[in-house]
Amino acid sequence: MGANTVAPVFLRAAALPGVTVKSVPPHGRTEYEILRQIPPARLRVLMGSVPDAKGLTGSNSLAGHWLEAGPQRGSCRGVIAAVVVDDLPAAEVAWRGVDVAFAHQRADGGFEANVRPNGASAKPFGAAVETAFFFLQELGRMILVIRQSPHEAHFHDRIVALEPKIRRASAFILSGYDTIIANSSKAVNRIFIAAKAFGLCGLVLKDEALIAASRKLVAHGLTLRDSGGVFLENGGRDSSYNVVSILFGQVLSLHLSLPELDAAFPAAVAWQLTRIRENGQVDVTGNSRTGVGKEKSYFGDAKNVNYGEVVQALTLYGLVRNDPASLAAADRVFAYSNSRR
Repeated sequence: MGANTVAPVFLRAAALPGVTVKSVPPHGRTEYEILRQIPPARLRVLMGSVPDAKGLTGSNSLAGHWLEAGPQRGSCRGVIAAVVVDDLPAAEVAWRGVDVAFAHQRADGGFEANVRPNGASAKPFGAAVETAFFFLQELGRMILVIRQSPHEAHFHDRIVALEPKIRRASAFILSGYDTIIANSSKAVNRIFIAAKAFGLCGLVLKDEALIAASRKLVAHGLTLRDSGGVFLENGGRDSSYNVVSILFGQVLSLHLSLPELDAAFPAAVAWQLTRIRENGQVDVTGNSRTGVGKEKSYFGDAKNVNYGEVVQALTLYGLVRNDPASLAAADRVFAYSNSRR
């Protein structure tokens, strides 16, 4: 679709017969309802991660064996995409990655870790907390979206069975709250990812201590912006990681009322839109972290823009705010990223 046709497609009303919303969401619509407005084919491309034969996703799958918990978040996204498009067989396939993750849970609530290809690992306490919250933030989201959908009964018993494991994992990351502040304040996107883990798992478990930790992290993250409202990464602006903060913060605010965070998005998005070229390429000029050879991934290659997360962030923001400019930019970025596949 071209830029001129995106807004009408995204802004149409979603048909949601039989959906019961148990409480009024902060923005008047549930995340499930909002995701239903994204064309199914696009949603599958953006979020339809499929575990490999070993049940591994992300960096675990690329490595060919278990590295740590964080990369298994892809399986949670796969479940979400499948539930939203009413494809329960695909959801079952994606769920295997969730089971594999918890098969590696330790008695203390954290997760087993092996050495990454770059020689680092998530074995030290701070890194173990980080990889756990990277997984939990998408797991909590998955469960909440399932509960908002017509398919809750299909997953009910297994979610109930997971809750004690999620509680232990959440207690583990809460015990490492101070390490999150110490280790992630230079990379504010991780502050919001951790806040999302606490907030969404807190809602799943009805745990006020976790929700309070989420609110504290959000308040801290909001101090890590420059005078133009852009989220700072290593002391500067980054056209990939700014959008990660927008994405994870936006998802959190769809479930938990966070007015100050909502008020911060327009300025961050306004700058982001200036980094989207007419052809959909994301401008990396002057980036503090990605696209300019400053950082490497687990596998030694240079970190580049995460185009899928750029599309997701601008799409969700556009749908929540009914903002055609964000949706049109998301469409251009999606077309550009697909042309490079």
